[in-house]
Amino acid sequence: MVAETLDVAFVVPSSGPSGIYGPSCWASGRLAVSEINEDGGILGREVRLRSVDGGRSPQEVAAEVGSLVASGAVGAVAGWHTSAVRQAVAPRLEGRVAYVYTALYEGGERTPGVFLTGETPAGQLLPALRWMAGELGVRSWCIVGNDYVWPRASARVARTFAASVGAEIRDEIYVGLGTEEFGPTLRRVERSRAQGVLMFLLGSDAVQFNRAFTEMRLHDHCVRLSPLMDENMLLATGAANTHELYSAAGFFEALGTPHGLDFERRYLDRLGSTAPAITSPGESCFEGMTLLSHLAAAARSTDVAPISATAESVTYEGPRGAVRMHDRHLMQRIYLARADGLEFDVLAELSGGA
Repeated sequence: MVAETLDVAFVVPSSGPSGIYGPSCWASGRLAVSEINEDGGILGREVRLRSVDGGRSPQEVAAEVGSLVASGAVGAVAGWHTSAVRQAVAPRLEGRVAYVYTALYEGGERTPGVFLTGETPAGQLLPALRWMAGELGVRSWCIVGNDYVWPRASARVARTFAASVGAEIRDEIYVGLGTEEFGPTLRRVERSRAQGVLMFLLGSDAVQFNRAFTEMRLHDHCVRLSPLMDENMLLATGAANTHELYSAAGFFEALGTPHGLDFERRYLDRLGSTAPAITSPGESCFEGMTLLSHLAAAARSTDVAPISATAESVTYEGPRGAVRMHDRHLMQRIYLARADGLEFDVLAELSGGA
């Protein structure tokens, strides 16, 4: 007997350094579910989100999600969380339910049943480094990242990419999650005499780094580029601390495309003017739930095997414009933006992956 509802373990952070992303992720997830249900649900089943705090240790998150799946309490998993959490969760699922991972990540995920909507370095980091070299003449970098899989794996890719655009990585510095004191790190950045800092820092750690960066006046001669700098982080960083701060992503609230503006209108109509800021991590959760509904519709099932067999046929238009699935990844356009006070100014489209 098929259940009348489809419960989804919605794994987004409400604690830890990445907790800053949580409110927007939840708001965007709720919007997606309300629209899906108004359109008849997923294969006629009402969709419900079941909260899992993705900001805890990977082992804690994986244990909770694994238990929910094993007991039949949820029929799918989705959400924004770190690569460390994803690497703990994916093996526990054993391909029993579809798992839509929405965060940008380092690339290379091949676990059966995992579908990915986030940006990867080939479409995000490489063209951003090329743009920074060509437009700004930035050809020397210092990497500053948190000490876990996404920053370290992305840094390895960055070294290859830098060489291909005639740039160099002069130093790599890694700090623990939850770091608040960046003095020693910034002194190493200064000693490197790099023209730019490539930031692989998460949430509140990036906010603290940006504030300290300005206090040491490094913004006078050094730019910053981050693959993960959203609108909430800008607000927390403060307008005085965002000079020459750049980001690359598949979505910005300031993008101003017809698809993006329509998403903003629906978001505000549904959630009101006091809703959390529209952000890239948040929108990714809308994207993830939307993708899940399209995957199930194409397969006429929520089971992993038929979804995997038909995933390549999935195309749709969402807040990021026209997108399509390839090799279980969402192909999409990527943009480069510069912080202008507390907002982003989108400067260029970097790639046409869609």
